[in-house]
Amino acid sequence: MKRKIRRIKGTLLLKDDYESVRVAARIIEKGGLVAFPTETVYGLGADATNPKAVEKIFQAKGRPSDNPLIVHLSDPEQVKLVSGTISESASSLVNYFWPGPLSLVLPRSDIIPPIVSAGLSTVAVRMPAHPAAIKLLKLSGKPIAAPSANRSGSPSPTSYQDVLEDLAGSIDAVIASDACSIGLESTVLDLSGDVPIILRPGGISKEELERVLGTRVITSGYNQSSAVPPSPGMKYRHYAPIAPLILVVGSKVRRKLLVMAIKRHFQYHNMKVRFLNQYIKNKYLCNSDDPEQLAAYLYSALRQMDREGIDLILAEEIDMPGIGFAVMNRLRKAALRILRVM
Repeated sequence: MKRKIRRIKGTLLLKDDYESVRVAARIIEKGGLVAFPTETVYGLGADATNPKAVEKIFQAKGRPSDNPLIVHLSDPEQVKLVSGTISESASSLVNYFWPGPLSLVLPRSDIIPPIVSAGLSTVAVRMPAHPAAIKLLKLSGKPIAAPSANRSGSPSPTSYQDVLEDLAGSIDAVIASDACSIGLESTVLDLSGDVPIILRPGGISKEELERVLGTRVITSGYNQSSAVPPSPGMKYRHYAPIAPLILVVGSKVRRKLLVMAIKRHFQYHNMKVRFLNQYIKNKYLCNSDDPEQLAAYLYSALRQMDREGIDLILAEEIDMPGIGFAVMNRLRKAALRILRVM
């Protein structure tokens, strides 16, 4: 029986079975673009060793060329292929966290073209923990460069429907599979210097990294005097919904009062306003005070509120242990304004 092929505005919609993923792998081999699920968010993949294929990622997303990509691997042994030097610290982290939501910034080997890393001498690499992603990587036989599969600056996609909403007609294929369980991008840890530095918080916390390394890990913001950031998610406004988002931080009692006052004010003027924390709790029947649950549904909620035509989104600061730090990083990046109460 001939397999039915479904296309959405020219983009091939594939299942996650062996034969379908093999079709996706052939697209990668030929220099095309395939969106695929990971445990973090959906990625938009191209052959990391093919500069013309990688260039298509930037074109499809509208992504600035000075925003580096992460290279995805099917096996820890491939690190030796994409990086010339593997330190003891890198080996320890790979053995403990891979496959998983940790990207390591390491020296870049010549097999990875400069376009992947925006001309830097380093490259960010990780091994995803999603069976469809590993299947694609193994069948293609290529390291795959992949940022999130969305229009640059918008909330990252956590379902294939999100990908099609942004990129249908601009990419060759998307693999429809299970939802992304973590919901936030990987932690990016820079090991190219003397001290481990978190460039982007994500699914692996600072505390977890310090336990494995047995040393202090620092967190760094982007130095605007540097032309090229060493990690994605540092230089530009990211994760932003269409509706303006106001983030309220500071005193727990006063920030909640301010959120409610702002909401009443704009509702009085017939604007559709939603309180993000409460929205996630009601829509997904979860505990919005739990950072892991908030992370899992954050991007989905922001996208859904845009579909509903919400005029203003209000968000309240959450506690920051563990993945909560990554959630706050995303909210700060997405916010049009941040209000602090004492």
